[in-house]
Amino acid sequence: MTESTMAVGMFAAVFLVLLTGYPVAMALGGTALAFAGLGLQLDLFDAAFLEALPNRLYGIMINQTLMAVPLFVFMGVVLERARIAEDLLDTMAELFGFLRGGLGVTVTLVGMLMAASTGIVGATVVTMGLLSLPTMLKRGYHPALACGTICASGTLGQIIPPSIVLVLLGDVIGSAYSQAQLEMGVFTPKTVSVGDLFAGALFPGLGLVAFYLLFLLALAWVKPDWMPVKNPENKREGHLFGRVLKGLLPPLLLIVAVLGSILGGLATPTEAASVGAAGALMLAGLRRQLDFARLREVMRNTARVSSMVFLILIGAALFSLVFRGFYGDEMVVAWLSDLPGGAFGAMVIVMGVMFALGFVLDFIEITFVVVPIVGPVLLTMGLDPVWLGVMIALNLQTSFLTPPFGFALFYLRGVAPAEVGTGAIYRGVMPYIAIQVLMLGILAVWPTLATWLPQQIYGE
Repeated sequence: MTESTMAVGMFAAVFLVLLTGYPVAMALGGTALAFAGLGLQLDLFDAAFLEALPNRLYGIMINQTLMAVPLFVFMGVVLERARIAEDLLDTMAELFGFLRGGLGVTVTLVGMLMAASTGIVGATVVTMGLLSLPTMLKRGYHPALACGTICASGTLGQIIPPSIVLVLLGDVIGSAYSQAQLEMGVFTPKTVSVGDLFAGALFPGLGLVAFYLLFLLALAWVKPDWMPVKNPENKREGHLFGRVLKGLLPPLLLIVAVLGSILGGLATPTEAASVGAAGALMLAGLRRQLDFARLREVMRNTARVSSMVFLILIGAALFSLVFRGFYGDEMVVAWLSDLPGGAFGAMVIVMGVMFALGFVLDFIEITFVVVPIVGPVLLTMGLDPVWLGVMIALNLQTSFLTPPFGFALFYLRGVAPAEVGTGAIYRGVMPYIAIQVLMLGILAVWPTLATWLPQQIYGE
């Protein structure tokens, strides 16, 4: 048995353990320790690699960027409890009531705003499924179309900043970029920040929303019976503009405050996240939607999600150390370097592997386990780190939509009425998957779509 065999066996073993439903963090850490023990017995592993774990954990504890994660989670949970999405859906559905497909447009736009507000895919899909799916079905929307629209709009939290995915990717890509430059002999390396990824993801994310809306409007023209009009005579009740303004303006101001402060260089992501958390509390307080009982629930949910993220990060750090102890990183470098097509061929293969991993792993595991291994290799080949990060985020979003294992499909299946079959959910997301692939292709051909804005803002 060789080190390479042990490295490959680690990945195979951790996937088998994950398929049993065992907690991800425990699966990563436990598998790593088991293989480290086996490697010591076979004289294939140096225990000095494990001695680096305390330094890794201390680095996690003092990482300023990762402090933004619990703050963004807190902001998202507060806004969810404040029933922001419910009010937005009601008022914007009336605003677009005269338009064929108006409810679908509303769901997409509200999903975009919720994505920018919460950044949590599961919460957005579940919230939108509970609030909008029964309404869409009641108004005669085709079940597959309704399900597909909700799943697609719910996953926008992967790519539209401020996104927790981009926060975690920003930290990992930044470390990978520094490592890649050191390997290339650059001893004053440039840095990549979460703000760079936020700016880079803005145009692709908004472009994706625009494609979704164009698809819905085109389908409404081709298949009008799939998307009935609620109010064809454009009869609007009461002070609709005031109600829309009241429902739309507060969350929009919060998003602008958080994202604008980061892009404008006025605040770090962590500082902006604290502004968002405080703003969400104020918004919920003004709406009288957050008493002490709900606040306790918000705190518990925030602690639960944040603990899960950091525990997975600790397990991934241990897994990565043991993997490197078996020279797995050198094996990956050799494998990717030998692929035909150079950097482009390696990028295609890595994207395909990540897409497949998205069926069984959440974005957190992929970000912490896979990206640190392949990221430095791809960046050493000359790929732009911001473009690579946005491509990974878009790719994972596509994976989360793809049957039969897409996470967004499972989230919606859990809250959908019994009369909506799983097949309808699968059929509904197919056009949106095609749009995702189209966007990936556009971004691959025109990387400046992701790199132009960060260069203009940060001058890098």
